[in-house]
Amino acid sequence: MAIKVTSKKPLAGNRRSNSCRATKHTQKVNMVSVTLEDGTKVRMSAREKRTLNKLDKKAA
Repeated sequence: MAIKVTSKKPLAGNRRSNSCRATKHTQKVNMVSVTLEDGTKVRMSAREKRTLNKLDKKAA
């Protein structure tokens, strides 16, 4: 199983209908499995993955 890297948690809020009723709902984090260069599997958010890719391209 992959190691979880990020410390992000789901956002909680209310959905509001036209009649202004509040229903609880959550937005889950977009988690992605990534295999690092040394072969370890890691789960991180998609935004973190994008940031790492951007930094890798800048360094190269």
